[in-house]
Amino acid sequence: MILRAGDMGVLLLGGGLVAALTVYAWGGDRGDTAVIRAAGQVVKTAPLTHAQSVSIDGPLGTTRIEIEPGRARVAADPSPRQLCVKQGWLTLSGQTALCLPNQVSLEIRGRVPAYDTLGY
Repeated sequence: MILRAGDMGVLLLGGGLVAALTVYAWGGDRGDTAVIRAAGQVVKTAPLTHAQSVSIDGPLGTTRIEIEPGRARVAADPSPRQLCVKQGWLTLSGQTALCLPNQVSLEIRGRVPAYDTLGY
C-alpha cells in the first residue's frame, strides 16, 4: 500500500487536530487560589499572589505548605512515603497534592476548572 500526497495531508491534519484537542482539553487554566484542607475540612484559602508559608496540623504532625506567586507546594510532611512532597510545585487549576496519612491536601483552583476524567 502506497501513501499518496492526499493521504499524507489527511494524516497530518488529523494528527494536528488530535494534538490541539489534547492541549485544549487537558491543558488547564493557570491557578489563582490554593485551597488547603485538613481532615476533609477547608482550613485556609489563599491567593497565589504573594509568598507565604502555612503550617497545618494533622494526626502525624505538621505539614508545611509554601505558596509563591503563581504556584504552591507541600514543602514538608511527616508522612512516611513523602508522596505529596514529591508532587512538587502545582500551578494549574485542578492540580492536587494529597498527604493522605496526615489527612492534609492542597488543591489549586482557577477561573476555569481543568478537565478531569473522574469528574466526567
